[in-house]
Amino acid sequence: MRKLIESTFVSLDGVIDDTRPSTASRAEPQHWGRPYWDEDHAGYSAKLMESADALLLGRVTYEGFKEAWSAQSGPHADHINNMPKYVASRTLTETSWNATLIQGDVAEEVAKLKEQPGKNILKWGTGELDRVLVEHGLVDEFHFWYFPAIVGAGKHLFEGAGFDTTHLKLADINRFASGIVVHVYVPK
Repeated sequence: MRKLIESTFVSLDGVIDDTRPSTASRAEPQHWGRPYWDEDHAGYSAKLMESADALLLGRVTYEGFKEAWSAQSGPHADHINNMPKYVASRTLTETSWNATLIQGDVAEEVAKLKEQPGKNILKWGTGELDRVLVEHGLVDEFHFWYFPAIVGAGKHLFEGAGFDTTHLKLADINRFASGIVVHVYVPK
């Protein structure tokens, strides 16, 4: 069975993104995270991407990634652009960029994706989709990238997710010279 791996950037004060509509654009990870994107960051990201052959994305991450990656080229960008993408959204009616809109029950469809042969399924970002994934025990690994930045405003990790307490086990820690520390957790 394929693993579903979630990878999320988190500031030290728990911010993962700006609020929508934006009230704190400084809270967008591309603003506070960029100073720390170095060879360690790129190498770890590439390792995660190489371990996967599909992406699972919520609407917000899908739209942001599509805008950021579809115009780029090179080995890493080509890999991302060519990967099949599965998008969970209640508002989109169609997709492009090698993406398929998940129809029907999201938990059932993600469970079916995990049963298919292949490499891992990688999910970038934490948002509304996580409520369903965590409630149904579908995430096999969480990679929380803690950045040495205090943002002060924005959406916090699992804010408003509405699921019960979920206990995890620390499986690994990766430290980068930039100050990023990636905590890898698995279900307990």
